[in-house]
This record gives sequence, structure tokens and C-alpha cells, in this order.
Amino acid sequence: MKTLTITRPDDCHLHVRNGAILKTVLPHTARQFARAIIMPNLKPPVTTVAQALAYRNEILQAIPEGVNFTPLMTLYLTAATTLEEIKRAAECEHVYAFKLYPAGATTNSDAGVADVTKIYPLLAALEKYDLPLLIHGEVTDEDCDIFDRERVFIERYLIDIVKNFPALRIVLEHATTKEAVEFVTSASNKIAATITPQHLLFNRNAILAGGIKPHYYCLPILKRETHRQALINAAISGNPKFFLGTDSAPHLTHLKENACGCAGCYSAFAALELYAQAFEQANSLDKLEGFASFYGADFYGLPRNVEKVTLEKTDWTVPASYDKITPLKSTEILYWKMV
Repeated sequence: MKTLTITRPDDCHLHVRNGAILKTVLPHTARQFARAIIMPNLKPPVTTVAQALAYRNEILQAIPEGVNFTPLMTLYLTAATTLEEIKRAAECEHVYAFKLYPAGATTNSDAGVADVTKIYPLLAALEKYDLPLLIHGEVTDEDCDIFDRERVFIERYLIDIVKNFPALRIVLEHATTKEAVEFVTSASNKIAATITPQHLLFNRNAILAGGIKPHYYCLPILKRETHRQALINAAISGNPKFFLGTDSAPHLTHLKENACGCAGCYSAFAALELYAQAFEQANSLDKLEGFASFYGADFYGLPRNVEKVTLEKTDWTVPASYDKITPLKSTEILYWKMV
């Protein structure tokens, strides 16, 4: 296959930061994706509708002229979130979900929830108003192995959340394990998961073999090959519970190549090309359109996009950096390019 044309996709999990970084990275997303679910973990976090609308306006100003792109806003769920704010969010046409970060789980998650069971009244409100809950599904206990954090979160918290709130729409963001795939597959159609390009393309050797490679370090961390294979099988299965969410997370290079490097892979510059490479390696390019363009829109109750995008089979070299941000697979070869 020399070209691949699909319906213009949506990114159902995206970090664009704000300020100068936003202006660098947003055009990369906007040229490929029609819409994106925007993560709220700024400093300070986006916890109110008013803050989300202000952030949305900043994003709109960064969209290149003539490009059609819609940011879909989320609010950061904290123990201090009020029932009134959840109601306001439900009534706001620009807010699409709440994001749950366990305290300390990832970048700018200090305001996250320390005890998930204490916010059950808030989850009941989300269920009442049919607002999706997006979960960074990891425990943060110091005695829990970092490679087990997702599995333990499912066992300790997610099973009970699903049981107590059966009508609550939940996305297990950036699923990374065989256990996550099995849980989502066996759950009701209210439960879905996003999968990133890095977790489809790489296992944990990419971070550690031949020296530490900080630009492959993300959270949840890359796992064993058996888990990567489970994610590939889920992505190419045609199961609408699994859909595209890049979790593209830009950090300035000096903050990645650091004694305490930030977690996050910057993939937005070529997200669709990276996914195409993963699907091609699995001999399943025919499954990419559903995963990228249909299932996420359906889960969020959005109309499917009508525009098309085309990828061409051609080798190109990833730049070393984009304005002081080192991209995933920097200086390496990619085999698909969006025309």
C-alpha cells in the first residue's frame, strides 16, 4: 500500500500546555486532528469552568489561520471540586469530561486525589449528569513497583468504581497492560480506554537498553513485550472500546535530559504516522480508521468527522527538535508521512 486515506481523526488525550510551548505544539496536532480532548494539568490546574473557557480561548488563538480544529475541554477533579462546579460543567457546551489524577501520579498531579473513595459523591454527580470520568489509572504507593501501578489501581479502585457507578462513562487513559485490556474488554460499554503510539510501538527496553533514553520515559511507564502485544491486539481488534489518545506531552529538552527528567513523550508532530507504523507492523492498516476516527467520537457522543486525511508511504527523518522540544524518535526514520 502506497497511500492510506481515512476520515480525519480525533485525539482523545492530549497535552498542549500553555504559553510559548502551546504555540509550538498546537499546529502539529491541528494539521492532523479535527478535535482533541485537552488535559487540564496545568500550573495551576484547570479546576473550574471559567478556567477551562479561558484556556480554550488561549488554544483557539494558537490555531493556524485556515485550519479547522476544535479543543474539547476537561476539568481537573480534586477533593475540593464542588457539586455546583460539576453542574456548571454539565451545562457548558465546551466541557466534555473530568480528569482524575491520583496525587503524584504524573506531571503536575500534586493537586490530585489522595483517596479515591473519598470523592464518591463527586462520581455520583458525574454519573447523574453523564459527564465522562477520565482516569490516570495508577496507584502512587512508594512500596508498589512502578511496573505494577496500573494493575494495582484496577484491582484496588477501578473495579469498585465501576460496580458502584454502573452508568458512569469511564475512560482508562493510556492503557499499558494486559490486565487493563482484559478489564476494559470484559466491562460494560460504559468503559473504554485510550492507547498511545509509544505503548503500541515500544516496550521498556526502549528506555533502558543501551543506556537511559529519557525521551522514551513516560507515565504510565513502558511495560514488558507481553503487555505491548496485548495493546496491539486490542487496538487492531475493531473493538470500539479502544481508541486513539496520544497522551502527547511536550517538555523542553533540558527538562527531559535532566537528573530528574520529566515524564512524557512528544508525539503530536507525527502522531498519525506513528500509529500507521504500529498498525502496519501488525498487518492491520485497515483497522486504523475505526480506532483513530470513529470509536472515540462515538464514545463521547460526537458526530463523526467528514473530512479526509491521506498518508503516503515514504521515508523521512524526524527532526532533532521542534523549538527546544525533542520529539519521540528524534533523528530516526518514519515510514509514513501525512500529505
